[in-house]
Amino acid sequence: MIRLLSINVGLPRDVQWQGRTVNTAVWKSPVEGRRIVRRLNIEGDGQADLAGHGGEHRAVFVYQIDSYRYWEKHLGRRDFVYGQFGENFTVDGLADTEVCIGDRYRIGAALFEVTQPRVTCYRLGIRMEVPEMAALVVSHGRPGFYFRVLEEGEVQAGDEIAKVASGTEGTEGMTVAEINSLLYKPPHPRDMLERAMRIPELSTGWRRSFGALLSQSENEGAPSGNAGLTGPSYMAPAWAGFRSLRVLRKVRETDSVTSLVLEPSDGQQVTTFLPGQFVVLRLRPRSGPTILRSYSLSGGASLGRYRVSVKREGHGLASKFIAENVDAGDLVEMSAPRGDFKLLPGEAPIVLLSAGIGATPLLAMLHALASETSTRRIWWIYGARNGREHPFAEEVDELLSRLRNTHRHICYSAPDPGDQQGKDYNGTGRMDVAMLERLGLPLDADFYLCGPMGFMKDLTAGLLGLGVEQRRIHTEVFGAGPSVTPGIAASQQQRPHVPAGPAGSGPLVSFARTGLNVPWGATYPSLLEMAEACDIPVRWSCRTGVCHTCETGIVSGCVSYSPEPIDAPANGNVLLCCSRPVGDVVIDL
Repeated sequence: MIRLLSINVGLPRDVQWQGRTVNTAVWKSPVEGRRIVRRLNIEGDGQADLAGHGGEHRAVFVYQIDSYRYWEKHLGRRDFVYGQFGENFTVDGLADTEVCIGDRYRIGAALFEVTQPRVTCYRLGIRMEVPEMAALVVSHGRPGFYFRVLEEGEVQAGDEIAKVASGTEGTEGMTVAEINSLLYKPPHPRDMLERAMRIPELSTGWRRSFGALLSQSENEGAPSGNAGLTGPSYMAPAWAGFRSLRVLRKVRETDSVTSLVLEPSDGQQVTTFLPGQFVVLRLRPRSGPTILRSYSLSGGASLGRYRVSVKREGHGLASKFIAENVDAGDLVEMSAPRGDFKLLPGEAPIVLLSAGIGATPLLAMLHALASETSTRRIWWIYGARNGREHPFAEEVDELLSRLRNTHRHICYSAPDPGDQQGKDYNGTGRMDVAMLERLGLPLDADFYLCGPMGFMKDLTAGLLGLGVEQRRIHTEVFGAGPSVTPGIAASQQQRPHVPAGPAGSGPLVSFARTGLNVPWGATYPSLLEMAEACDIPVRWSCRTGVCHTCETGIVSGCVSYSPEPIDAPANGNVLLCCSRPVGDVVIDL
C-alpha cells in the first residue's frame, strides 16, 4: 500500500552561511495529527523564496522514503529525519520513475495533481551539509516532485495514497524522472520535447523551458547550450578572444564623447553584428596595466566597419586613454560582438528610450530600422543635460527623416541659454513616468532602455505601473548587471574592488564590465566565489553546475570544471559556479 509516512512543515528562518544570512524554509519538521492542506500550502508551512518555490503548481513537495535509503547508502549517513530534504510529504511509494505528470492522488480528504519535478537550489546543500547536493539529486535522478492541490482538505500521517486518475489521458505520459532528465541532461530529443509540450498539467515554467528547447532544436543555426535554462535569445560570438582592428577615424561627437570607427587590420571581412550588441576593447598603455572595457556598438551594421562611442569620465582610465592617446591609424584589440540586448523582429511599435551615453546601443537600432526603411511606429526619446552634452543629434534627426512614422522627444535637464526649446529640445527636467504618460506611448510597444541604473530602474517600474508587459521591456546595463542571489539577506552594496588579503599567484582573471584584473588564488573554489570576494554583482542559484543561472560570457581564455556541469554552457560562455581558470581569462562581468 502506498501511504503518507510524515507531514512536515516549517516557516522561513534566517541561517548563517559563508558569512551571509540566508532566509530559507528548507528546514521542515514532522507534525502529529491532522493538518489542513490549502491551495498554496499546508497549515503551518511557508516558503521563503516564492520565485523558486511555492505557488499553485508548487504547493506541496513530495519525497520518497526509498530515496532516503538511497542517499543514506550513497553518502554513508544514518542521521536523516523526516523533512530532511525539505519535503512536506514523506511517502512510501510514488517513485520518480513511476509517477507521471498529471497523475492525481487522493490523500485523506484532499485531492492532488502532479505538476513538475522539484527545482533544487543551493539551500538543500546547506540543509544536508553537502554543498553539491543540488547537482546530485539531478544527476542521480531523484528530484522528488510537486503537487497541486485540486481539492483542499485534511490529511494525516498514515493515510493511504490512492491514485484516482492518470496523467496519460489523451497523451503519452511522461514520468517525473523523464521530465527532469529532459530539461537538465543532454541530449534533449525533439520527439520527447514535443511529448512534454502536449502535457497540459505540466507547470507553466517547465512548459516555457521545453518550448525554448524545442525552438532551439528546430533551428539549424541555433547556438549550442541549453536554451531551456538560459532562454532562447543567446547568440554565440563570431570569434573567440581578441582581434586586432585599426582606427579608421576618430570623431569628437561632443566635448566629452569620442567615437572610434574601426576596421580589421588583416583585411578580412567584418563580421556583422546585431544592433544593441557590445564589444570588449583591450587597451595597452605604454605604462600601466592593460585596460579592458565593454562598449556598445553605435553605428550601422551594414557599414563594413565597427563604431564605438565613449564618454570621458572623471576617473575613467579607458575613456581618458581613448580621448588622449588613441589616434587614427592605431591598432586596438576587440572582442567579437556579443550580448542579448538586441532589436527584436516584429510589427509592434518601438520606443527607444535613453539618457546620456546610453544612446549608443539604441542608435545602432535606429540605424538598422532606417536601413530597412521600417514602417513600424518609432519613438526616439532621449535625455541630456544640455545641447553641449547631446551627442548624435544631427545623426539621429537624419535617420528619423528616412522613416515614415516617427516621433522625437528630447529632454534637457539644464539647458544652456543658447539651447532652443522646440528645436534643440522639447521639454525640461529629468525623464520620468509622468512625462512618458503625457507622450501617449502605445502600451503594446517594445521598449528598449539604456542609461544610468537609477534611470532604468525607475522607468521600468513606471512602465510596468502603466500596464506595459514585462516581456516588452528590454534593458541594457553598462558595467556589471544586477545580481541574482536567492535568499541572501540584502546588505549595503559595495563598489567592486580587489579582494582583501594577499594577492593570488595564479592566472590573471579580468572582469571586463567591472574593470578589475585580479590574479587567481587557489583559495577560491570557483570563479563565482572569486567574483563575490570582489563584490562584483553575480547571478546564481544552484552553485553546482545545474541551473545555468550563473552562465556568463567568456571573452578569452579557457576554464576547467569541478564538478563537471550536467549540461555544457553555450559556446563562448562559462558556468561561474563550478569553473576555474586555465591561464589568463577575460569574463563578461
